[in-house]
Amino acid sequence: MSYQILTGTGGLAGWNMLQRTAAQQKQLLAADPLVARSTQYFRENIARTDQAADLVSDYRMLSVALGAHGLESDIGSKAFIRKILESPRSDDDALVNRLSDKRYLRLANSFGYDLGNQIVATPEFADRMINKYIDLEFERRVGEGDQNLRLSLNAQRELRQMAGRDSSENTMWYEVMGNPPLRKVFEQAFGFSSAYGRLPIDRQLAEFTAKAEAVFGSSSFDVIATEAGIDKLVQTFLLRSQLSEGGGASSYSIALTLLRG
Repeated sequence: MSYQILTGTGGLAGWNMLQRTAAQQKQLLAADPLVARSTQYFRENIARTDQAADLVSDYRMLSVALGAHGLESDIGSKAFIRKILESPRSDDDALVNRLSDKRYLRLANSFGYDLGNQIVATPEFADRMINKYIDLEFERRVGEGDQNLRLSLNAQRELRQMAGRDSSENTMWYEVMGNPPLRKVFEQAFGFSSAYGRLPIDRQLAEFTAKAEAVFGSSSFDVIATEAGIDKLVQTFLLRSQLSEGGGASSYSIALTLLRG
C-alpha cells in the first residue's frame, strides 16, 4: 500500500499540519516502494539519454521528469513533450517560448536537450530532479485527499521561486495568469470567477493587480512572494474555498475572518 499523506481535517488546520510535518512526511514518501523504485530507475538511466526522444520513449523516466514539473497529466502527450524538449530555447518564436504556461519552459530548461545531453549527464542532475519529483509527488498525494491543499502547496512553491527574480512585475503577473493551478489560487482568493479568463489579457492584468493592491496593499511580487504574502494568499484562498463549499466552520465565522483580513 502506498504512503498516504496525513492532512488532518483539511482546510486551514490541515495546512498548518502540513507546514509542521512536511519534511518528515517527504522522507516517508521517498521510502515508499513505488517512489523508491521509480527514482532509483531514473537515477540509474537518465545520464544515458542522449536526446529528447530517448527520454520520451521511456515511460518510467518520463513519469519522473513530468512529475517533477507538475505535468504528470501530459504523460500520454509524448509527441508534444518531445517538441517542447527539442525546442530551441534561444529562439523567441520557438514553441516552448510561446506557451503561456511556463512549466513547459522550466521542463525544457531542466533537461536542455536542445543543446545535447550535457545537463542530464552531470553527476548532480539525477538527485536534483528526484528531489523535485518527491516535492511534487508529495503535493499530488496531498491532492488525493484535499485538492485545495495541493493547490496551496503549489502556490507556495511557485511564489517562493518568484521571490527576488529579475523580471518585470507584468511578466510575473502574466506567468500567474498563464499557470492554471497558480491562477486558480489567486482567482479564489480574489473572489474572481473563471469568467475573468475570457477578458482581454490587458484587462485581466488590470483586474489582478488592482485586487492585489486591495488584498496585499501592493501588486508587487516583492510583497506577494514574501512568506507573509504567501501565507496571506493561502489563508484567504482556503477560507474562501471553505466558504464556497460550505464545510468546516460556520459561514459566519469564515466571513468574519475574511473581513478582518
